[in-house]
Amino acid sequence: MAAVDSVRGAYADSPLARPVLALLALDGVVSAIIGAFLLPLYLGPVPFPVSAVVSGLLNAALVWAASHWTDSKRLVALPLWTWLAAVAVLSLGGPGGDIVFGGPGIMGLSVLILVALGALPAAMLLRRLP
Repeated sequence: MAAVDSVRGAYADSPLARPVLALLALDGVVSAIIGAFLLPLYLGPVPFPVSAVVSGLLNAALVWAASHWTDSKRLVALPLWTWLAAVAVLSLGGPGGDIVFGGPGIMGLSVLILVALGALPAAMLLRRLP
């Protein structure tokens, strides 16, 4: 835990802190879009939500990177909040009735799988930060 304390907010006083945090927030949106569109991948006849796991690991990495650029825990969570907002927007129907999440069987729960596996690692990391 001492290693996390010594690195946290190391670049908080840098003039690049705000642009970097904005880019990390944008990366959270990109992670949600890629994770959502690659979620219905199959391994043979079985749905295999590898993109949800990858999205969760990427979100944890984005939160970890944000912790280097600010001392505020609210701003550290910015990539996770933008990821959750993008998933919420993607769960709404499109103009022609198009949907991103849904399908037969387990794919009907795809949005829950993505939120659980995508947000849990970053949320756990946020709880561990001092």
